[in-house]
Amino acid sequence: MASEAVSTDTSQIKEWRSIVTLIVFVVTNLIVLFPFHVPLYIPKFIWHGLWDSMSAMRIVGKRPRNHVNTDSNEEISKPSNFEIFRFPMDFSTAPIIADLFLLAILAIGRQEVHDGTVGADGISPIDIMVFFLTLAYIAISIDASGLIRWLAFKVLQKAGKNGHLLYFYLYAFFFALATFAGNDPIILSGTAFLAYMTRVSSNIEHPRAWIYAQFAVANIGSAIMVSSNPTNLVLAGAFGIKFIHYTANMIVPVVVTAVVVFPFLLYIVFPGEELIPRSIKLHELPSEIKNKKPVNPNIPNARGISEEEEDDDEQTGTLSLEEIMNPFLDKSGAIFGAVVIAATLITILAVNASREGGHGEFQVYWVSLPGAFITLCWDLGLGWMNRKETREIARKGREAIALAQAERSQRRDKLHREGSDEKTAQILERTESPDDLSIVKDGQESPLGNTSNAKGLGIKDTNVSKAAGNTPSTATTTSEKGFDEKDEISNDKQAPTTNPDGSRPASSEHDEERAGEINKTGDNAREPTTLASLVASEYRWLQETFPTVMAVLSHLPLQLVPFALAMFVLVQALVTKGWVPVFAYGWSHWVGKTGTIGAIGGMGFLAVILCNFAGTNIGTTILLCRVVQAWVAIDQQNGTVITQRTFWATVYSMAIGVNYGAFSTAFSASLAGMLWRDILYRKHIKVRSLDFARMNLPIIAVSMVVGCVVLIGEVYITRSTDAYVS
Repeated sequence: MASEAVSTDTSQIKEWRSIVTLIVFVVTNLIVLFPFHVPLYIPKFIWHGLWDSMSAMRIVGKRPRNHVNTDSNEEISKPSNFEIFRFPMDFSTAPIIADLFLLAILAIGRQEVHDGTVGADGISPIDIMVFFLTLAYIAISIDASGLIRWLAFKVLQKAGKNGHLLYFYLYAFFFALATFAGNDPIILSGTAFLAYMTRVSSNIEHPRAWIYAQFAVANIGSAIMVSSNPTNLVLAGAFGIKFIHYTANMIVPVVVTAVVVFPFLLYIVFPGEELIPRSIKLHELPSEIKNKKPVNPNIPNARGISEEEEDDDEQTGTLSLEEIMNPFLDKSGAIFGAVVIAATLITILAVNASREGGHGEFQVYWVSLPGAFITLCWDLGLGWMNRKETREIARKGREAIALAQAERSQRRDKLHREGSDEKTAQILERTESPDDLSIVKDGQESPLGNTSNAKGLGIKDTNVSKAAGNTPSTATTTSEKGFDEKDEISNDKQAPTTNPDGSRPASSEHDEERAGEINKTGDNAREPTTLASLVASEYRWLQETFPTVMAVLSHLPLQLVPFALAMFVLVQALVTKGWVPVFAYGWSHWVGKTGTIGAIGGMGFLAVILCNFAGTNIGTTILLCRVVQAWVAIDQQNGTVITQRTFWATVYSMAIGVNYGAFSTAFSASLAGMLWRDILYRKHIKVRSLDFARMNLPIIAVSMVVGCVVLIGEVYITRSTDAYVS
């Protein structure tokens, strides 16, 4: 760490641009904590003009026309003159907007943007992001192969029906996995697995004991290795820590924390038998499903109609049980990915440990990038070799879904017609004489005399159905549409588009799939091909041909890149405007009064609190690293000695705090927390913000106390009182 390059000037904090910079930083972090949408009112003539222009250029399809509701039971709402576009203000947009605003008022310039993206003072944001994303690709590719869910199934089998033993096995499994692969794969697969498992268990009333333990242990385990969490990468780069040295200093506090937290969760936080029963009763999987070949969930529409019936409790229960008791596993992909990630991590640790000092020209992404490229090539090659099988599975799934939708449409139309007939019969019953016969027109009763008068006016008997809101032409069109779709699907299976041996011609596969996108009934048949439809068609083709690659790319935390880089720039603005040195002076006074124990407790507390209020744990790590760098520079200028013990106690307590802080009081304390919440929501498990804070407060309190106490003992044993030299 080049402390002499760190600014310690605080004279600028009284300037208006400096004050605005601090306000913008605080507001940005509040927006990340409490995201919202800003409604933008766009005049309809502008909106329609832009849409029609893009439609004329064949970029998008025709603008949908508004249909006026003529139901007599509902008032016709007055059409608005504006289209409302809701612009998101969250972690993906707020930091970027803040940087642009500061650039506009000249509060920051080229130097801040350069130092916040390319790097300064040992922190290289772009290098960190490349390393993290490339390693994440390998880890998520292993997850896409089904290995994690399959291993979780084996853990379930080994524990049997013993609830407490299963709780321990899953806890230990997630901890070990987080240590080497990071918390993202656990959040992606482990969360869904627990949601399924608790749903198909008849005596687990609520999944909270399982999901909160999983989230906590995933973030505890990710603190051991530098490669497991981007916060660790930032910290190691800022202070020139070798990866092996980081692990050697973190492993004891983290392992002890994990050991103590488990019985605390089991017997104190979640003691109820309804949460962690001693004997778990899982529903039985039907034999026909148990013996069925597992379906690759990465293939779109692979489960066909089953994916459309998630509202059916019985159907959903069967699917959930199948997910955990008959999991998909790509053995070759899992083995290859495990070998690649093991080789990558071993090489990184070996090369990093062999360097002299904490810095050097070697960048760790030089190892992870080739590893990710090799894994990508493997996934592409495997997808291309199996393309016929995966496309066929996707095609059958699409056909099953289309058939089910057509049948549902027919049933709805039939029920609608029956309801219309019943309504007409009620109207006829209310008439006292044939002369008083009325029909309903556009939702209103219109007296037209008797039936003969109606016929004389050219009104057919079927007009009664039309008056009830369902014209014969509409009903016939809908019915014919459903029949045509069903007939088309049936004919597609029998169509002479196969070779004599029964296989489908390879040359026409792509064309058929593209044609299938626009070969629909009704208005869609007249829709011209547009850029949007071509992109959608090509995207679906990629999903069906390379399911693993597309699944991994969709799960990569790409939104982390603009967020982290923008936060780096914001923190660099605080440095140049004198605010970080102000914070560093405050920290220097605190450490001078409280010593090493105060440094550990204070930094741990600050790290956890700021994770919730300073742009997730990544933003917190960036800010605190800059503060510690400025603290070292200030004390060196003042001639004050910072001991090895105090300095490294501060650094490693920060490491504990920013990792553990992810499971504290707010989902936005980490990107993993927001991902965890979204996955649970998709699995019909809603976790409220208040419940999240209430459940995590005792867990984070015990975890931090244990981790910091162990760290105190460790630094007093392993670190001397010699002066720290950066």
